[in-house]
Amino acid sequence: MIDPPVPLVSVAEESPTGPAGPPRVPAPVGRFAVLATVFVCAACGLVYELELVALASYLRGDSVTQASVVLSVMVFAMGTGSLLAKRLRVRAALAFGVVEALLALVGGASAMALYACFAWYGDTRLVIVGFSLAIGVLIGAEVPLLMTLIQRVRRQDAGGAVADLFAADYVGALVGGLAFPFLLLPRFGQLLGALLTGAVNVVVGGALVLWVFRRDLSPRERGTLITANGLVLLLLASGAVLIEPFEGAARRAVYGPDVRVAVHTDVQEVVITGGAGAGSAGAPLALYLDGELRVSARDEFRYHEALVHPAMTGPHARVLVLGGGDGLALREVLRYPGVRTVTVVELDGEVVGLARTDPGLSRLNQRAFADPRVRVVRADAFGWLRERGRPGGPSPGGQPGGGYDVVLSDLPDPGLTASTKLYSQEFYGLVRRVMRPDARLAVHAGPLGGRPRAYWTVDATVRSVGLRTVPYGVVGRPARDSERPGGGQRGAGPSGDWGFVLAARDRPKLRLPAARPALRSLTPRALRAAHRQAERRHRPGAPPSTLMHPRYGTG
Repeated sequence: MIDPPVPLVSVAEESPTGPAGPPRVPAPVGRFAVLATVFVCAACGLVYELELVALASYLRGDSVTQASVVLSVMVFAMGTGSLLAKRLRVRAALAFGVVEALLALVGGASAMALYACFAWYGDTRLVIVGFSLAIGVLIGAEVPLLMTLIQRVRRQDAGGAVADLFAADYVGALVGGLAFPFLLLPRFGQLLGALLTGAVNVVVGGALVLWVFRRDLSPRERGTLITANGLVLLLLASGAVLIEPFEGAARRAVYGPDVRVAVHTDVQEVVITGGAGAGSAGAPLALYLDGELRVSARDEFRYHEALVHPAMTGPHARVLVLGGGDGLALREVLRYPGVRTVTVVELDGEVVGLARTDPGLSRLNQRAFADPRVRVVRADAFGWLRERGRPGGPSPGGQPGGGYDVVLSDLPDPGLTASTKLYSQEFYGLVRRVMRPDARLAVHAGPLGGRPRAYWTVDATVRSVGLRTVPYGVVGRPARDSERPGGGQRGAGPSGDWGFVLAARDRPKLRLPAARPALRSLTPRALRAAHRQAERRHRPGAPPSTLMHPRYGTG
C-alpha cells in the first residue's frame, strides 16, 4: 500500500499586494515548465563549468591542476549559493528571475573576460577563481528556488519533488556535458559558445517566471525583469557581433602586430606570425600552438639539428618521426641521401597542411612534405604505435618484418598534461617494439636546466623499457618577451635550453655521422660539451612515469 504524500511546510510567498495567487497555467503544464527549466539550467551550468576548465587549461596549462581548482571552487560556491538562497524563498519567482539573468551575463561573458585578462594583463589566476566563485554561487541558488517554485505548482511529498528535480538536473547536465565538446566547442568556439549558452539561459529562466509565475510579480517587477533580461540579451548579442575584432585585438596583444595565420583546428589553436606576407618587413616566422611558442625561425635549427643528427649515426634507411607536423625535423632527416622512407605520425593534420602550403613555413622546412619518400599518418602516436605492435597488425615500416632504424620523438613538453602519456613507460615500450635491433631513439625531453626533474624522469622512463640512454642538451637564443606569450619555445623556459635523450638497446655513442650535411650550429665538440654539461646536472634515482602514475609536474 502506498502511503499518502507528506505535505511540505508551506512557505509564505508575499507579493507587494498580498499573498501570491496560484500560477496562471494548469498544474501539469506548470510542472513540465519547471522541470524543463531545471533541465536547461543544468545543461547551461555544466557548459559554464567546462568552459572555465577548458579556458584555464588553455591559458595556464596543466589541465589536471586547473580542472581541480575550478571544480573544487565551484562545488564550494554552489553549497554557499544554496545556503544564501534560503533567504530568497519568500520571493522565489522574482529571485529566480534575477539569479538567471545574472548567471547568463556572468557565465556568458566569462570566456571573453578571461581571454581579455590573459591578452592584456597576462595573469588570470584570480580571475578564474573569481568567475568560478560567482558562477558556482548562482548555480547553487537555483535548486532551492526551483524546489519552492515546483511546490507552488503542485504540492507533493519532499522525496518525490527532490527526485523529480534532480532527475531533470542530472539529465540536463549530461546533455550540457556532451554538447560542449561535440557541438559548442567545434562549431562555435569557446567565446561564441559561452555567449550562446548565456542567451539560452536568460531566455528560459525569464520565460518561466514571466509566464508561469507572472502573478507572483507586481507590474513594476515584471517590467524591471523584462528590461533586465532584454539588457542581458543585448549585451550577449553585442559580444557575439564583436567576437571577430575582439579576437583580432587580443591576438595582436598576445602575439604582436605580425599575426597572419590564426586557426582553431580540431586539436589546438595555431598562430603563425612573421615570415611571408607579414605586416612588418623582416619579421622572422614564429609558430604558436595553444599560445606557446613552438618554432622561432631565429634559432629553430639549434633544436632540430640536436634532435635529428646524433640519431642518424648508423643505419637510417627507415625513419619514424612522432609529431613534427611543422616539417622541420623532417627537413633535417631528408638531407641524408641514404634515407629511403620517412613516416610522420602527427595528430593535427591541419598543422601538416600549413607546413605544406604556408609560404613562410614551407620555405622554412624546404617543402619537406613534397618529397616522395615521406608518408604522413594523421593519428595519435600512442594509438598508432599500439596498432603496429599487435599480433597480426600492420608491420612497422610498411613491409613484412620491417622496423625503423631511427625514431625521433618530436613531441610537446612532458610537463603538459596532454603529453604525459607520450612520455610514459607504456609509450616507450611501444616505441621499442617498432625499433630494429640496432635502431636509435632520440627524444625531446624538455628543458634540462629549467625543469631538471622532468628531464631526468624522461631519462628514467626510457631506461625502464630496456633501452640505454645518453643525455645531452643545447642552449638556444634566449626568447624575447614578445615571443613567449604562453611559455618558452617548445617548453624551453626563459633560458632557451632544450634537453634530449639518445637511446638504443646497447649504449649509443653520442656523435655526429661522418658523412653528414653541413650544420649551422652543431659540431662534434659542441655535442661532447652538451653531454658533459648534462651529466654534471644528473639527478639519480628518478622513478619512471607510467599511465597510472604520471610523475611529470610543472616544477
